[in-house]
Amino acid sequence: MAQGIFLDLVSRSPRETQHLGSYLGELAQAGDIFLLRGGLGTGKTCLVQGMAQGLGSAEPARSPSFVLVHCYEGRLPLYHIDLYRLECVEEVVELGLEDYFYGKGVCVVEWAERALSIFPPEHMLISLAYLSPRRRSLRMEPKGKRYEEMLEQVRYQIAAGRG
Repeated sequence: MAQGIFLDLVSRSPRETQHLGSYLGELAQAGDIFLLRGGLGTGKTCLVQGMAQGLGSAEPARSPSFVLVHCYEGRLPLYHIDLYRLECVEEVVELGLEDYFYGKGVCVVEWAERALSIFPPEHMLISLAYLSPRRRSLRMEPKGKRYEEMLEQVRYQIAAGRG
């Protein structure tokens, strides 16, 4: 795997963030893992809303902070996991998330930075940051060939003016 592959984007609205998420949902395959990191208000849940839509879920995604895992049914199940309320890696390990990571759905994990060491080595890491009230930065870092190919598809869509 090549080192230092990434894509930096700037979203100018929640709608743009959802649009990117929708495209990622369309590209998603069973077993895909998306790890989201970033502070409060950076657009993590907004990105997941788009992913659920791209996977064909009729139910709008919302932050699962109080239930830790929420499943949205669509073309593939989307397992939306939120680690915000957990204090340490050990608490995350105790959740037994492996069934989700190696299952037939797509996993997206908010606050993934709280337990990066426990996730499978191949995944798409997406870092989000607040720039201004209307702008967020997103850095997509693929870990593994599958995710490198996905990143190239995203680049192509952007270059074609569709992303």
